[in-house]
Amino acid sequence: MDVIKVKANSRTAAVAGAIAGVMREHKHAEVQAIGAGAVNQAVKALVLARGYLAEDGIPIVCIPEFVDVDIDGKVRTAIKITVEPR
Repeated sequence: MDVIKVKANSRTAAVAGAIAGVMREHKHAEVQAIGAGAVNQAVKALVLARGYLAEDGIPIVCIPEFVDVDIDGKVRTAIKITVEPR
């Protein structure tokens, strides 16, 4: 399973659909964002995904953490949000 990577210009509905789809299939999803704008879009997408999954009777919890990511040889700090069923 791949990490769902969110950018500042990502469409929240598309990311929410991806999160919901991964949760339905794998019962576990990971969302990663670097920067304030990307984290904002990720959180909004999680709120939408929560609604989509609630309609299917799948309550979720989100667990945020900092992770170091290597991008072009430079280490950046990202926010990784693990999504699991409650």
